[in-house]
Formats: sequence, C-alpha cells, structure tokens
Amino acid sequence: MPDSGVDRALVDDAPLAILYCDDHIVVIDKPAGLLVHRSDIDRHETRFAVQLLRDQIGQRVWPAHRLDRGTSGVLLFGLSPEAAANLGRQFEAGTVEKRYLAVVRGHPPESGAIDHPLSRQRDAYEYDGDLRCRDAQPALTRFRRLAVVELPFAVDRYPSSRYALIELTPVSGRRHQIRRHLKHIAHPIIGDATYGKGRHNRFFAEHFDCRRLLLACTALAFNHPQGGQRVNVKAPVSGDFAATLALLGWDAAAQ
Repeated sequence: MPDSGVDRALVDDAPLAILYCDDHIVVIDKPAGLLVHRSDIDRHETRFAVQLLRDQIGQRVWPAHRLDRGTSGVLLFGLSPEAAANLGRQFEAGTVEKRYLAVVRGHPPESGAIDHPLSRQRDAYEYDGDLRCRDAQPALTRFRRLAVVELPFAVDRYPSSRYALIELTPVSGRRHQIRRHLKHIAHPIIGDATYGKGRHNRFFAEHFDCRRLLLACTALAFNHPQGGQRVNVKAPVSGDFAATLALLGWDAAAQ
C-alpha cells in the first residue's frame, strides 16, 4: 500500500498543470499519488510525472529534484541534462527557497526550527551494505503555525482532537525530511501512513473524505539555469487538500 492516497486530480486523468515553461525549464503542479519517475517503490505503476510531461509537451524532461509520491505541488524539470544538473546543484547548495503547507496532529508552537539529524534512507532495492552503520546527516526545517482547530471527536485518548495548519521551510533536503521531522516533534502529518497516526488518518478519510498525505510544496524560488535571474513559482493547494482546508475554515490561512 502506498504511503498516501491519490488525489482526484490524478484519478480524473487531467493534463498536468504547467506553472511555468520556457526553452530551458518547465515547472508543474504535481498531483498527490503520482511518482516522479519509474521506481521499484511500485513496480506495477505505469504512470509517472516524467513520462506524462514528456508526452504532454512533446519533448524529453529531466527532474531537478523529487517530491514524495504522496506530496503534491511545485515540481521542477530541466529541458536538457545540463539545465537539470544546474538546478540540482542549487538544491544541493541550499540556495533554492522552498515553502510547504501541511496539516498536522496537535497544536505545535507558533514557530520554531527542527534541528534534528536524519540517517540516510534507501529503498530495499538500493541496499548495498549494513544500513545501521550509516551516519546521520544534519537536517533543519523551520516552521510557522498558520491556523488551529479543536474538534469534538475522541479520535485518540482525549475527548477532543486538535489539528493545525503549518508552513514549513526545509533548509536541507534529506529524504522524507519534513515528514520525519514532524514525527520527531510528535506532530505527524495527516495522511502519512509511514510516519503518521493511523487513527487520525482514518478520521480524516471518514469525516472529510480525504485519503491523501496533507503535504504540498506551494512555492519554489531558484536561479534560472540560463542567465541566473531569480524565478519564483507558486502553486496554491488544490483538489482534496483544498477541499479539506475549506471544511476546516482554513482557506484564507493557506494563502
């Protein structure tokens, strides 16, 4: 079972939403449930962002970074290996500004920074030795609380259940960093079957008809690989994520 549900935008088989495109790069709004490229994560999957975008625009594309399958939002591609490599170096150097939105369990502080090293993770098919010996890598995620709610439902051991909408800015780029960091501070993301809480995930599925990971990349800022000018691309949350925010009364807070 994948770590999140599939957004209706993907089920409907609509064309990928292109946020920005020129002769060197293309940026899309990736729906939840779509893998970036072919992977042994799901050997039976036949649809990938790389393939769909290539067919849609009629030319090859190279991903400059990755989003987890369950995460939606801004996804950046180069239209040549050189452009993608340039962008990839910017991600590695930490010069790309990233903004995410997430719905989490509980009420975290109004703002803060999660400075917690993370061990490198590999998929099973990447195994090449004793993974227990791998050193943890520095990882930093800053966050800001945007909205909170307390619902009169005893989902866990308390008579009511608390949730929050938060904005996240990962400074480093470790695998599953945001999801693992939020689990570390005991505020896991709703819909996260790997690092989250099953009871709360089921509650959102049953009461809000939302079965996806409630994490989205809503903005990227980077230097254009040809010329170096700063490019800012934004993608408001949509689909099931937007519908859930509306039900919680958080439309304005998410802007």
